[in-house]
Amino acid sequence: MKKTPYIKQQLHELLYQALETERGGIKIYQTALSCAQNKDLKTEWQEYLEQTRSHEQQLLTVFEQLSLEPDTMTPGREVVAHIGASLVAAMEMAKAKGDAAAAQLVAGECVVLAETKDHLNWELIGHLAQHGQGDDTAALKTAFDAVEQEEDHHLYHTKGFLRELWLESLGLPAVLPPPEEVKKVESAIGAARAENARDDMLKSAP
Repeated sequence: MKKTPYIKQQLHELLYQALETERGGIKIYQTALSCAQNKDLKTEWQEYLEQTRSHEQQLLTVFEQLSLEPDTMTPGREVVAHIGASLVAAMEMAKAKGDAAAAQLVAGECVVLAETKDHLNWELIGHLAQHGQGDDTAALKTAFDAVEQEEDHHLYHTKGFLRELWLESLGLPAVLPPPEEVKKVESAIGAARAENARDDMLKSAP
């Protein structure tokens, strides 16, 4: 496979944003857990919080190998930090209203928003590790391989929980835990198949 030289400065920007995303994600999960009412969802998010801490450490290892300063702030990283703080503030606002079910939905939406950015970061890191020509690709590949499956779980499983909790709140039949969780989805294709299978799961429910 032909490799392409990459722009190192922009790779560094991606890594700074990725580290800030993980650090913000820790705070987001801590706050989301305080909003979670569904037992299965709370268990999932507790696991994801610990994995997010591990992903931060994976990135810090990359920073050490690439001789990058972890606390360097860039304009893009400042934006990521602002978005993360805003998601935490949104959950705190929802909690303050006193409607636990509504706060749980807000928390789910905030986690999905945060994990969408997180998933994109790692997708880009993995793509560069595979297709980029440069000295940094080995370190990137090691980190990507360590977190890829967990990142897929975080995004697709939480989206499934959020969809089903919203349906439940609308008074419609819901599958909880969601098909994505039951079928142990690990990819976008798997998530689509799981969602398509939810009607059959409802029919077979006792």
